[in-house]
Amino acid sequence: MALKEIVEQTVAGLGYDLVEIERSAGGLLRITIDLPWVPTPRLAPAAEQFVTVEDCEKVTRQLQFALEVDAVDYRRLEVSSPGIDRPLRHQQDFERFVGQVIDITLKAPLGAAAVGQVSANRKKFRGVLEQVGPATELDLAVQSPGWQIVWRDEPEVKPGAKISKKRPPAPVQALGFALSELKEARLAPIVSFKGRGHSGLASEASNDTFELN
Repeated sequence: MALKEIVEQTVAGLGYDLVEIERSAGGLLRITIDLPWVPTPRLAPAAEQFVTVEDCEKVTRQLQFALEVDAVDYRRLEVSSPGIDRPLRHQQDFERFVGQVIDITLKAPLGAAAVGQVSANRKKFRGVLEQVGPATELDLAVQSPGWQIVWRDEPEVKPGAKISKKRPPAPVQALGFALSELKEARLAPIVSFKGRGHSGLASEASNDTFELN
């Protein structure tokens, strides 16, 4: 059985979501897990819960057994919760983090599709994630919702410089995309102590980790 399949089955069997698998130098096998996301109505307050050290320990013990049974080669196993730059890989990840600031990298530059102030060679963007629904009920039956990020390219302010209150804000820009066009997408590593659901900022300044040698 392949490594990814072993880890996915073990993590899901314990009631968690697999976020990422990474092999590092020195035989380190790093597994990132998260709690399953349960969609809530937009106006309902979201009680955000996070992976604990106890969760990581439970998954580590079970993974150690599963990997041993299938003779997977590794030296150290580390199970942790997502950090502030959590990767977004699946449709559900994007639905979960609508309204958050994310970083995306396109597989190919915009080229002729570039509009406004966006460079045709640009591939990396940061903005607030928005879900763009189909225009009609008929569209809904034949296609999934689309996605876009919105942002302002504010000019850099030199240290000590004063910003005039009369200066007009930079125009809002938007970029629509399909998940198939993305090379990578992650929550922007912005620390907020108000929680992940506030002001579009990712909140986890550190992640819980459990490691076995």
